[in-house]
Amino acid sequence: MLVIVSLSFNACSLDDDDNTNFKYVNLKVLSAEVPEAFEYGERYTIFVTYANPNTCTYFEGFDIHKHQLTEREVYPIGTELIGNDNCQESTEEVEVSFDFEVIYNEDYLFKFWTGQNADGEDQYIEITVPVNQ
Repeated sequence: MLVIVSLSFNACSLDDDDNTNFKYVNLKVLSAEVPEAFEYGERYTIFVTYANPNTCTYFEGFDIHKHQLTEREVYPIGTELIGNDNCQESTEEVEVSFDFEVIYNEDYLFKFWTGQNADGEDQYIEITVPVNQ
């Protein structure tokens, strides 16, 4: 019985669908607005302005990577439509935000992704926010 169930799950794969009409993309951060200092245990709204690359890319949310205790890499994420011939380059700057709760008593380092350099290395705007005791 277990063999039949496992074969059933393996027979159906989402990877076989080549008809996807969008892809996820990182959106380049132009600026970020964070408080000058945090209070431990409080919640804050952090504002991010990103560059919308074209008329077929739509903001979906944030991917926030935790590196070390209080270091965060922040990536705005968009979905870009594929196969649409009506897409045009855009110079639109869009402001979005996310809520952040201070759960540690140490300074926080935010790294907002701004793209890659000529060598393919990720680049960031780095902002350190102290936490008041």
